[in-house]
Amino acid sequence: MFTGLVTDVGTIRKAEDRNGLRRFEVECAYPADSIEMGASIMHAGVCLTVVDFGEAGNGSWFAVEAVPETLSLTVLGEWQEGSQVNLEQSLKLGQELGGHFVFGHVDGVGEVISVEPEGQSFRITIRPPAEIAKYFAKKGSAAINGVSLTVADALANGDFQVAIIPHTWEVTTLRELQPGSRVNLEIDMLARYVARMIGVDAPTPHDPQGAKDG
Repeated sequence: MFTGLVTDVGTIRKAEDRNGLRRFEVECAYPADSIEMGASIMHAGVCLTVVDFGEAGNGSWFAVEAVPETLSLTVLGEWQEGSQVNLEQSLKLGQELGGHFVFGHVDGVGEVISVEPEGQSFRITIRPPAEIAKYFAKKGSAAINGVSLTVADALANGDFQVAIIPHTWEVTTLRELQPGSRVNLEIDMLARYVARMIGVDAPTPHDPQGAKDG
């Protein structure tokens, strides 16, 4: 379980294919003693499991692995050495929930349509996959590349907008977004349950449950 509050931006220092998996080594500012084998860390909205780690400079490095399905259903397949990644360690019992409950299960990949400055903040318009557009409601929550954000507006064509304050812009990879960028999207779980309760989200035999690895 996560909050969608990014606690560090890591750098992919190595990406390689091993035995049908893509292994990523990530360098970050987390102290090595705060990481454990088997721990869950969210990477741009995707929960992945730590399979190795160690010290690196004043911080640490750790390795995670992703299956082909995760690579194809998220933006992880685009990562390469030098890519910047939003990171969040899993929520611990008793910690403050400052964002919203985020599960690290990507529901779809959206496309950035525009990035417009609004004073010192930025308004981003995102086009989600058609099958999940109904879940983005004005004033609702969404996770974009692992960042918990409030939907500023839901447009008639299915696009939605979020407003990014200067602090979030500076401390996450959202500052790198531009028209055409692809982003991992996770629906607010409350919206999912409401849709099921009112009967607009009936399951189908081949209904994907989102990409999650870890």
